[in-house]
Amino acid sequence: MKLVILDRDGVINYDSDNFIKTPEEWIPIPGSLEAIARLKREGYSIVIATNQSGIARGLLTTDMLHRIHSKMLQALRNKGGDIDAIFFCPHGPGDGCRCRKPRPGMFEDITQRMKINLSNVLAVGDSERDVVAARDVMARPVLVKTGKGAKTLKTSTQLEGVPVFKDLASFTDSLLRGELVVS
Repeated sequence: MKLVILDRDGVINYDSDNFIKTPEEWIPIPGSLEAIARLKREGYSIVIATNQSGIARGLLTTDMLHRIHSKMLQALRNKGGDIDAIFFCPHGPGDGCRCRKPRPGMFEDITQRMKINLSNVLAVGDSERDVVAARDVMARPVLVKTGKGAKTLKTSTQLEGVPVFKDLASFTDSLLRGELVVS
C-alpha cells in the first residue's frame, strides 16, 4: 500500500493559535486539496493524524470536529480527492496520553487499524512534534513551511535529514516526480 500521513492544521488548512473550532474557520491552504486529489489519483492512500486538544480545552465538541471534517471531506471530493482515515487525539498537553504527538500512539493506532508497517511511510507535518512522532515509528518525516513550519525550521533541533517543502503542493510535486523514493 502506498500511504502518506498528513497532519491537518498547517498542512491542509490554515492553522490558528485560537484553534479551528467551527467549519467556517476551516479554510484550506491554496493547492492543498488539489495535492491530495493528485496523490489519490496516483494510487496513494491518505491518512490524517491530528492533535485536537481544543476538545479537551472545551473549545469544541467531538461532534463539531466531525462537522469540520465533513466540510474538509466535501471540499476534497469536489476536487476529486478523498481521505482514507482520520485519526485524532482529543487530549490536552497535560493529559499524559500516548496518542498526542509527539508521542507515537496515534501512528501506532494507524499501524494496527490499517495493518501496515509505517517504516519509510512519508508523514508530512509542520511542527517538531510531527517529526518526532513519525520517527518513533520509523516513518519518514517531511516538513512543510506552511502553518508552524517556518518557525519550526528556525527553532527545531530535530530536523536533520528531514526534507522541507514550501507546502503540501510542492511536496506532492516532488513525490510524483520521483524525487522522494518510497520503499
